[in-house]
Amino acid sequence: MKGNPQDIIAEKSSLWIFGYGSLVWKPGFAYTRSKIGFIKGYKRRFWHGDDFYRGTREEPARVVTLVEDQEACTWGVAYKVEKSQIEQSLQYLNMREVVLGGYITEMVEFIPKEEDQGPHLALVYIATSSNPIYLGPASEADIAEQIAACSGKAGPNIEYLLRLAEFMRLSCPQVEDQHLFTIEAALLNIFSKSEGIQSLEHSTVVPMYA
Repeated sequence: MKGNPQDIIAEKSSLWIFGYGSLVWKPGFAYTRSKIGFIKGYKRRFWHGDDFYRGTREEPARVVTLVEDQEACTWGVAYKVEKSQIEQSLQYLNMREVVLGGYITEMVEFIPKEEDQGPHLALVYIATSSNPIYLGPASEADIAEQIAACSGKAGPNIEYLLRLAEFMRLSCPQVEDQHLFTIEAALLNIFSKSEGIQSLEHSTVVPMYA
């Protein structure tokens, strides 16, 4: 389900925003409720480039976007923002996701994990192949190597991947995200003889934006 975000937002007294990447652990905006759940018709892929938060122009990082696939679904977190908070929240996200991240917005149907709660529309940020920093498909092994090498203003690309994998295991243990977990396994293999990767997994790190 899609619609014009601006038209739909203007008519609503509150807004749900769906996060499937860094937003699952660092929303960065005020909200009143959050729900774990999924959207249908999209698969999450590390196909988008990041030349600010987790990488540089010389070495762009790999971050997630959504790719249309009618047989797929993507799990994440939806946040409820009340009308008085919508403008400020969207200004923040516009800078974070659109200006610096290269994402566009869509309205999609979000389905909560709890079976007794019905679906509702949510705003989601998606980077497409028309974006100049879009990197596109690559093997999981190649993506892991690129992630291992990159770091940006918000910290290492490794942290982004590990935080997302941790969220899925803790919050969606019933879901097998093969793309995500295969990249994670390849990354851990790269650093299997290094203490650096262990310190990232077990240390308390400063909350990051992307």
